[in-house]
Amino acid sequence: MTTTIERGAAGGEPIDFDEERIEFSGEAPAERIRPRGFRPADVIDLVGAAAGSFCLTWLVYERLTPLSGGLGFGVAWYVTFLATVWLVARERLGALHARDRIVGVIVATVAIGMLIPLAVIVGYTIARGYHALRPQFFTQDQGHVGPLSKATEGGGSEAIVGSFEMVGIATLLSVPLGITTAVFLSEIRGRMARPVRMIVDAMSATPSIVAGLFVYAAFILALHQQQTGLAASLALAVMMLPTVTRTAEVVLRLVPGGLREASLALGGGEWATVRRIIFPTARAGLLTAVILGVARVVGETAPLLVTSLGNPYFNGNAFKGKQDALPLMIYRLVRLPQSAEIQRAWTGALVLLGLVLVLFIVARIIGGRGPGHIGRFKRVRLARKGLS
Repeated sequence: MTTTIERGAAGGEPIDFDEERIEFSGEAPAERIRPRGFRPADVIDLVGAAAGSFCLTWLVYERLTPLSGGLGFGVAWYVTFLATVWLVARERLGALHARDRIVGVIVATVAIGMLIPLAVIVGYTIARGYHALRPQFFTQDQGHVGPLSKATEGGGSEAIVGSFEMVGIATLLSVPLGITTAVFLSEIRGRMARPVRMIVDAMSATPSIVAGLFVYAAFILALHQQQTGLAASLALAVMMLPTVTRTAEVVLRLVPGGLREASLALGGGEWATVRRIIFPTARAGLLTAVILGVARVVGETAPLLVTSLGNPYFNGNAFKGKQDALPLMIYRLVRLPQSAEIQRAWTGALVLLGLVLVLFIVARIIGGRGPGHIGRFKRVRLARKGLS
């Protein structure tokens, strides 16, 4: 059977070919390499490479050479493991996939190396702190606890409330200022952008004790104020401000410029563009900036030593009287010789770790929603208006 195919407008004579002579290859197309794909065969390759490299390293390092030592053996094993992974991937999928696999293994190794110390710290804190953790720890203070009291007596309610109030006031003071400064540096700019950025960078390197001494000199001594939770909040806000500003600026710069141009082309002003376009788009990143700011100050002790001093009795008023916080309570108790006091310090560290973890999880849940997310209450209002 003969088929004729006409050429296009470029001219030329028609092409005749015989369909019966056309042969189709029965080979399956080559498998596409997916950089993030991970199949069961890859697990078998990695396990086999680890086992084979271990045996080869043990034979050469321990038997055929005079070398010894755990650190050297580990380094030699890891290098041999990488070479084995590269050879296996190269034989199965090619050199390109082999290089990708090597980079993936190295990155995973670095990530695991960073997670191991974190897991050790968290595990050790849990192991030392859960023995004295009782419900009364959240309802009682340290005011009536003596040197001979058991570790399960008393609690840290004054420190928990004080930490929430200090960090909360510092957040209320620093987040609006930090995000406003980030908008100025990212959107408005001008002649003052460079000096402001330089000042923010200089504040990022300020030691925490210097921030506490600054508030002590400028607020407590100069204005004749008491050492209160408010003074501690001011010191924490000074430390929190540069972290929020720098992170928020980076997040705002990641917003595509086309969104700004489209808003301005539709007649939106600069403030409307920032409020309606940039902030919703960068909401998750801005919340991350707040999280990093809170993480920067929630465990600080040095600035609180000169601004709040601590208080074993409950004080829920951050504007009057000395106030305690979890870092201050931990620092005060761990320096005492009684084992029960040290046990309470570890329990306070465990509670501080748990509170930070809860705050981070809630913040990530809220920040993970996209710019077009409509909440439940807003859906109800839209439904009442017939717009849903």
